[in-house]
Amino acid sequence: IGFNEHEGSYLVGMLAAQTSKTGTVGFVGGMDIPLIRRFGCGFAQGVKAINADATIIANMTGTTPAAWNDPVKGSELTKAQISQGADVVFAAAGGTGVGVLQTAADEGILSIGVDSNQNYMHPGKVLTSMLKRVDNAVYDAFSQGDALETGNFQMGVANGGVGYALDEFNASLVSADMQSAVDAAAAAMTAGTLSVHDYTSDESCPALSF
Repeated sequence: IGFNEHEGSYLVGMLAAQTSKTGTVGFVGGMDIPLIRRFGCGFAQGVKAINADATIIANMTGTTPAAWNDPVKGSELTKAQISQGADVVFAAAGGTGVGVLQTAADEGILSIGVDSNQNYMHPGKVLTSMLKRVDNAVYDAFSQGDALETGNFQMGVANGGVGYALDEFNASLVSADMQSAVDAAAAAMTAGTLSVHDYTSDESCPALSF
């Protein structure tokens, strides 16, 4: 089962752009591979959908697997992005992201978590988290019992595969207007009227240069 990370990243990009006061947001990726560029590209498209003039600063942590577990480098990249005006930073960097979220909280800006709901790590300082709904994927598979269909499957917004986190830790940060705008985009993805470009389809991104 694969996940449409670009769709979930688009949604949190919209939230980032709606929250940003500087018009500049950041993306910190882990290892520079097409999958992580898919996150960054989806995020950038969501940002630009809200603010076409927004600036997106994107940095990768490295080119080896060590890039997934370098919170110190994540912290350094976050500080560098803040110095360039970023006031919301999205981390898609495994353990490195722990440093991104920590530094964002320390420096008084907002962060966005990834994969699981990381809002609780810094209550009131994490705008949202881009969710990869492995729970739904597992539940769907087990629910089929011995009639389980085998093969390769993609889960996106339309079938509950990706989304954004809203809970008691970030409720004060996400207004009703922000939520309705993002939910409208999710509905459009489900209906097929909004298509988010997938970086891995052609290794290009209309909204961001890596």
